[in-house]
Amino acid sequence: QVQLRESGGGLVEAGGSLRLSCAASGLNFRSANMGWFRQAPGKEREFVAGILWRGVTADYVDSAKGRFTISRDNAARTLHLQMNSLKPEDTAVYYCAQSRNLFAVDISRRENDYNYWGQGTQVTVSS
Repeated sequence: QVQLRESGGGLVEAGGSLRLSCAASGLNFRSANMGWFRQAPGKEREFVAGILWRGVTADYVDSAKGRFTISRDNAARTLHLQMNSLKPEDTAVYYCAQSRNLFAVDISRRENDYNYWGQGTQVTVSS
């Protein structure tokens, strides 16, 4: 059984930074691509960033490029999302997720390709 637990959310002023972390327990973390998704009030959950199981390649939604950095530590079974230059439109609940496909060569942006999810951490950016 896989468990994912996010931390690091909070309230920050526009232009500030936050670092989200996701601690994983259970099987296959080192073999699975990981992703960060977010859901703003009244909106559907959306892909934010993803990283290959080897940690070499990452993918970002356009609004996150240049501001967010995803990383992982397979030895520690942790996933991170460094968020800089935060904007009010980044306000959302952020979720980490583990891909159902092991050793995948492509990073999926589809929710259905992720079968384990954390409970989420709230990020609020004030203007």
